[in-house]
Amino acid sequence: MSAPAAVTRPAAAQTHQIDILLAAGRSRRRAGALSASATFGRRAMLKIKHDPKQLVDSVAIPILFTVLFTYLFGGAISGSPSDYLKFLLPGVLSMSIAIVTMYGGARLAQDVTTGAFDRFRALSIWRGAFVLGGLLSDAARYLFASAIVVALGLIMGYRPDGGVLGVLAAVALVVAFGLSLSLLWAAVALLVRDPAVVISIANVVLMPLSFASNIFAQPNTMPGWLQAFVAVNPLSHVATAARGLMNNAVGTGGSVAWSLIATAAITAVCAPLTLRLYSRRG
Repeated sequence: MSAPAAVTRPAAAQTHQIDILLAAGRSRRRAGALSASATFGRRAMLKIKHDPKQLVDSVAIPILFTVLFTYLFGGAISGSPSDYLKFLLPGVLSMSIAIVTMYGGARLAQDVTTGAFDRFRALSIWRGAFVLGGLLSDAARYLFASAIVVALGLIMGYRPDGGVLGVLAAVALVVAFGLSLSLLWAAVALLVRDPAVVISIANVVLMPLSFASNIFAQPNTMPGWLQAFVAVNPLSHVATAARGLMNNAVGTGGSVAWSLIATAAITAVCAPLTLRLYSRRG
């Protein structure tokens, strides 16, 4: 009569263990969208330790362009390096954020090629958490790059007439534009699935937008065909808006409006495209 009891106890123990696993699974399924997104954002930030080039570029780009252009061309373009710095620094802020946006797409493409992307999709979480978490990580990197640009400008003698509020408004505008570009490179990453190709495509797009703009010089000194491109270049509008906010310039509202329109347009196209490509991989 003792044999059935010996069999029953292990069976009861196994059933109890299964109940615990099922309860744990139910608790994981109850993870909210924000908590899951924050977890993926933290993971993306930790990956920077294994790819510090992302932070190196965030530091090197503003230092290189701000210091070299200010002291090499400041006197020739604006009469003095200090006057040119007021013109250049907001533009470098816009360009620096735009350039580092490519790394978010490269990170996503790497996850696709290694298979981590598909494993994350199998989890019982909100499907957009992986993409949103990447955007949270990107926002942190953009704020870091913005702090480097502003700190460098202050060290070099730049004093924003717009004060702290003007600088914060400019940084918020530029970061918002950068996040819209992050969605663009995320869509590209899900299409090409190769980090090197994502970087190449981003460079082909961002380099002309950066240099064929009003970041380094006024467009009225350029040929007519180039002025026409600068006038429709969204990065030119973002740089002009940041310049106006930081320097408390008159008539900044139009540039800010155009920058917000460009940001909204890129987001409206790329956000649903990214989510659609994300879902199709299932």
